[in-house]
Amino acid sequence: MTKLSVNINKIATIRNARGGNVPDVVKAAINIEKFGADGITVHPRPDERHIKYQDVYDLKEVITTELNIEGYPSRSFLDLVGAVKPAQATLVPDPPDALTSNAGWDTIKNESFLKEVISELQSKGIRTSIFTDTTPKIIENAAKIGTNRIELYTEPYATNYSIDPKKAVHLFTEAAKIAHQCGLGINAGHDLNLDNLKFFIQQVPHVDEVSIGHALISDALYFGLQNVVLMYKNLLK
Repeated sequence: MTKLSVNINKIATIRNARGGNVPDVVKAAINIEKFGADGITVHPRPDERHIKYQDVYDLKEVITTELNIEGYPSRSFLDLVGAVKPAQATLVPDPPDALTSNAGWDTIKNESFLKEVISELQSKGIRTSIFTDTTPKIIENAAKIGTNRIELYTEPYATNYSIDPKKAVHLFTEAAKIAHQCGLGINAGHDLNLDNLKFFIQQVPHVDEVSIGHALISDALYFGLQNVVLMYKNLLK
């Protein structure tokens, strides 16, 4: 079954709006695991506007499933990941001031840079995943530079799902087939939600993991955190 990793950035955003430690992101992560999630994802940014670097160290001490750290591979990010040694590091190409991740890597243009970063992380026993779109050559080159997995950037699917689900998912189905043929593991994330997740999983083969944050934490305001984790898990069966 496809695993669910819950991105807890939005919980940290709420905490930071008032200062202090309410809500407690560490306690939330522990509970999310207890409720059935298969992992916790965080995306620390240089300005620490949601997850702080200290949060990452604190989470490492308590996570019993998998910790996935996302981010642009700056020197400070790589030093953090190298010190914490999460199960997985997901490399995203967004600059420090980006509101959210909004594109995949050009693995051809950035081949030498990514190859060096991936080698550094893997030498520390960290599984690597890189954010990509569905372009076949981009995925094939991701395999060439040695990453363990790719994470398919699913915003285009989510945007077009309500218009034509089959058309929206087609490129992702083909991309997953190519990635699997290249020996890559497949993750997916960005704007997946209770409405579009099940169809995506039914149509896209070989998906190891989905990372969901904004929608899941927002749904928790209506249904409660425990209920929502179970609702998403049920869609992945």
